[in-house]
Amino acid sequence: MTISGSRPAPRVSRPVVRVRYAETDRMGVVYYANYLVWFEVGRTEWLREAGWTYRAMEDEGLALPVIDARCEYRTGARYDDELEIRTIGRLVSPARLAFDYEVVRRADGVVVATGQTTHATLNRAGRPVRLPARVKELLT
Repeated sequence: MTISGSRPAPRVSRPVVRVRYAETDRMGVVYYANYLVWFEVGRTEWLREAGWTYRAMEDEGLALPVIDARCEYRTGARYDDELEIRTIGRLVSPARLAFDYEVVRRADGVVVATGQTTHATLNRAGRPVRLPARVKELLT
């Protein structure tokens, strides 16, 4: 599948989470910080589906710390809603990557939040390194 006939369609991960009662605030709406946790779910599954797990990455001596995180809240999600965390990865530079997220309520298809995280690639000493070639291929 291609977009505009020239570039491959981006890899999209679509894990589903069900809102637990503990993830809501006193008003019955999902507490805002939970979206960042769900972004991690999306990112982890995107990497897993691409054949590269966080465990394998760490075994190879690499880390992907978040250096920027953004979230735009569009409407509230509530207890027991099923949410699909649509995630796309993209290359920012040889040593940085970013993930874009859409949190979609499955019952009605409403986008409840969107966001982005940017990550540096670091070695065990905490120094920036280039992403492995096979990972860069997944992002281009």
